Amino acid sequence: MYNFEYQNPVKIIFGKGEITKVGQNIPEGSKILLTYGGGSIFKNGVYDQVKSSIKGFEVIEFGAIEPNPHYETLMKAVEVAKKENITFLLSVGGGSVLDGTKFIAAATRFSKGDPWNILSRHATVTDAIPIGAVLTLPATGSEMNSGAVITRVEFQEKLAFMSPFVMPKFSVLDPEVIFSLPERQVANGIVDSFVHVIEQYLTFPVNSPIQDRFAESILKTLIEEGPKVLANRTDYEAAANLMWSSTMALNGLIGVGVPQDWATHMIGHELTAFHGIDHAQTLAIVLPGVMHIKRDQKKDKILQLGDRVWGINEGNDEERINLTILKTVEFFESVGIPTKLPNYQVGTDTIDTICDRFTKRGYKVGEKADVGPAEIRLILEDRL
Repeated sequence: MYNFEYQNPVKIIFGKGEITKVGQNIPEGSKILLTYGGGSIFKNGVYDQVKSSIKGFEVIEFGAIEPNPHYETLMKAVEVAKKENITFLLSVGGGSVLDGTKFIAAATRFSKGDPWNILSRHATVTDAIPIGAVLTLPATGSEMNSGAVITRVEFQEKLAFMSPFVMPKFSVLDPEVIFSLPERQVANGIVDSFVHVIEQYLTFPVNSPIQDRFAESILKTLIEEGPKVLANRTDYEAAANLMWSSTMALNGLIGVGVPQDWATHMIGHELTAFHGIDHAQTLAIVLPGVMHIKRDQKKDKILQLGDRVWGINEGNDEERINLTILKTVEFFESVGIPTKLPNYQVGTDTIDTICDRFTKRGYKVGEKADVGPAEIRLILEDRL
């Protein structure tokens, strides 16, 4: 296991009815910018619960933050935050709203030029407005980590940044919010969480059995509980298990002391940037290709995944690897997420464009930084 440092200061408030505690966790006298997305919080009662909890605070609202939040929209919120001297941001929504809120928090106090540099040049964030979150969709893990991913429509770019300054001060996780979510969003959350774990697990062994077992337990829980949520939308216990699994998948714990990949995400971001495909859908497309093309490098961990998670322990190595990839694909498709590029009307032209973009950027991805344009082409062509 590698050396590591780990600290996670996010306070998690988990369970039925806990949205009532939001106001108790915001500093007295705060001027709040309440951020949200397309308006589902008005239909499921979350907005009313939040507003009741923060009664007595001065609140300004900023809505319509998109899935894959747009830089252009977020900069309008930055203008509001500056003009109104906002001192606290409250994100009410899924991971996209929270990611966008993290960028607002950092960009509002960014004093080193164009805030786009936070994303495009990895400019260091040295301050941010404090954030609280009410999570309405289990998927991204953003409620308990320091990362955010932002899309700039003008440039067709989807880029990420990380900073400890944008870790939420608290996140409220009420599993009942899942009851009213569309099936597509639930399915996306299951797949997104699954691949988050895989990115930190499916690399090469470094003698880290506790991390491996943590990761495998999350994967198995997602496989068992995700379909239960889709089958019975008011199954509170299944919803609770799914929501906590999604948080644990990307709060940093399972990734300490081990190599991490993230090639699937980096390639998938380009499919979203160019075609607007849901983030989780891009992961379901790309991951099987990564597993196939990097099967030799990832052999030990693919075999371990097959054995411990899918129960595949018969046949030779190649047969077991093929079956492990197939079982992963079948799981994604069983929850309603197609795994081939033609399912999304994407062909070879897009593959050319993505490979050209990686060539111009001049960097490679993956746990060994050995996935460049040539490998990306093979990965995507595998999904045609």
